[in-house]
Amino acid sequence: MSPRLAGLASFVLAALAGLLQALSLAWPGNGQPQWWLQVLSLAGLVALLRRAPGWKSAALEGWVFATSWLAATFWWLFISMHVYGGLAAPLAVAAVLLLAGFLSLYYALAAGLWRAAAGRPWRDGVLFACLWLGAELLRNTLFTGFPWGAGGYAHVDGPLAALAPWLGVYGIGAVAAWLAWLVTLLARRPVQGSWRYWIALAAAAGLLAACNVHTASAPPAAPGGPRLQVGLLQGNIPQDEKFEGGTGIPLALEWYGARLRDTNAQLVVAPETAIPLLPAQLPEGYLEGLRASFATGQRAALVGIPLGNFDDGYTNSVMGFRPGDGSYRYHKHHLVPFGEFIPPLFKWFTRMMNIPLGDFNRGDVGQPSFAWQGQRLAPNICYEDLFGEELAARFTDPATAPTIFVNVSNIGWFGDTVAIDQHLQISRMRALEFERPMIRATNTGATAIIDRFGRVTHALPRHTRGVLVGEVEGGTAFTPFARWASRLGLLPLWLLALAAAVLAASAGRRRPQP
Repeated sequence: MSPRLAGLASFVLAALAGLLQALSLAWPGNGQPQWWLQVLSLAGLVALLRRAPGWKSAALEGWVFATSWLAATFWWLFISMHVYGGLAAPLAVAAVLLLAGFLSLYYALAAGLWRAAAGRPWRDGVLFACLWLGAELLRNTLFTGFPWGAGGYAHVDGPLAALAPWLGVYGIGAVAAWLAWLVTLLARRPVQGSWRYWIALAAAAGLLAACNVHTASAPPAAPGGPRLQVGLLQGNIPQDEKFEGGTGIPLALEWYGARLRDTNAQLVVAPETAIPLLPAQLPEGYLEGLRASFATGQRAALVGIPLGNFDDGYTNSVMGFRPGDGSYRYHKHHLVPFGEFIPPLFKWFTRMMNIPLGDFNRGDVGQPSFAWQGQRLAPNICYEDLFGEELAARFTDPATAPTIFVNVSNIGWFGDTVAIDQHLQISRMRALEFERPMIRATNTGATAIIDRFGRVTHALPRHTRGVLVGEVEGGTAFTPFARWASRLGLLPLWLLALAAAVLAASAGRRRPQP
């Protein structure tokens, strides 16, 4: 095969491996993650990088892999921009590809650096894991961050899930990257004769076995202890009607208003922008009527609603009602670029789309929880649950730390797609990291109750209208991840990635690969 054809074949294989990486996050049909596929697809990339003629070719292969992976992961952004935002289809496709291609530059950098420094087999695995960790952290952080589809989420059901309370999703991703490198050694005969190879293989087998034992020893799905009965509302208001005055708005006000009044649960939760109007736009007495429904008795509510006005700005918020106090507010901090705030120099782009309430003000990090029935409920809105380090900011004081997470979302922007499954796995990972249950009230799905071990105990069928009633047990123990992330954020992982990569790269002169 000519060098040109060989190069083209390597890029095609990198793209296919990236597609498999996307599928590992939520398999079409059942929406379940496939942890083994995530490791194998990343191992395919490592094998390609090892054969690359130089660091430039490796960087390009890494970019192709990541662009394929990310575009296939969040292709549903096309639906929000084209179907509901009114952007022309070619522009919407181009926007998804440009976003994926831009974010893939981090992985191209990691791949190129690894190929340039690789050469000592037992150093290369640590180097690859740390560089891959660095790329994931860059995607999480720069330009407000867009970490949707990080590789660690494929392991919410796998043996590495046991590492979540210790390392978090990015630590899991680094361990998975090391395992992917180890897989590539299986076919390398010169390495198989080394005692280090068998030690590494035994260590990997021991790690997976220990994690499996830990996961299998989790308590049953219904442990004893103080429990809170919740009613989670799923209105299934069509997204193309949700903000329309003639159809969606009257339906939302009537349906959510009735369910909030009539649902007999200790806590009733309505999803993001369940009430789709600013307070001044609501029918006279509507908000006061909701408040009066919870002024007495043993019920409380958390309701998604935009707050503020067009003159001073508005927020994507959750309003809390409870007997004797209707003043609780939570304002979304981590806003979605283009959907909830307009980055500088991009107003021309957002003017081409029809997205209502598209430029919100930000709330603060670490806002107080909603105290009710002995529980401290910490709201987060839509994709805020991607940012575990921001949720961790609420864990600095054990006396005020949340006992239950409450996610309110509207994934209706993305249709009946794998985005629903992917977001559910994200919420499950947060439950694992903090050992806190996550209750989810959404417009179209997945409305669910997730226990503190990341297991879905109750769920409504998606794209149906209904009320999910169930019980949830709060958590009070502090995981290692909650302790260090609440004080340091992701700094320990940043330092680990930097220090280990520098040490590995400078451990000696590069040797020819066997």
